[in-house]
Amino acid sequence: MDLNQLSSQVIKAAINIHNSLGPRLLESVYQSCMVIELRNMDIKVQSEVPVPVFYRGQKVDEEGFRLDLLVEDTIIVELKSVENVQDVHKKQLLTYLRSAQKPLGLLINFNETLLKDGITRIINAPPTAD
Repeated sequence: MDLNQLSSQVIKAAINIHNSLGPRLLESVYQSCMVIELRNMDIKVQSEVPVPVFYRGQKVDEEGFRLDLLVEDTIIVELKSVENVQDVHKKQLLTYLRSAQKPLGLLINFNETLLKDGITRIINAPPTAD
């Protein structure tokens, strides 16, 4: 399954959950439901995946970050249930993508009336030379 198909499946899982449970629950509830939904779709998913932090080539923390979900060892899914997604949430996901060296992240805010309004796709593009 290519990256776009996989991300579509993740979004489909989130929409199924949102249609069933609606907005305004705790992130941890949506996270547990995403694991169930993705596994039912035969998609490999890991929850609370630790990512080490490096500084100047040295590991400073074995578990500097915890990814909400890692799907098929490729897509990082960061789940929120907040009034408004802030820039800091997007930057957080980009930091996770760079640290874990993954190509794509999905920021999904379940606290929306229409879930499609709460989905942000972030690509980990290599830095460009100016």
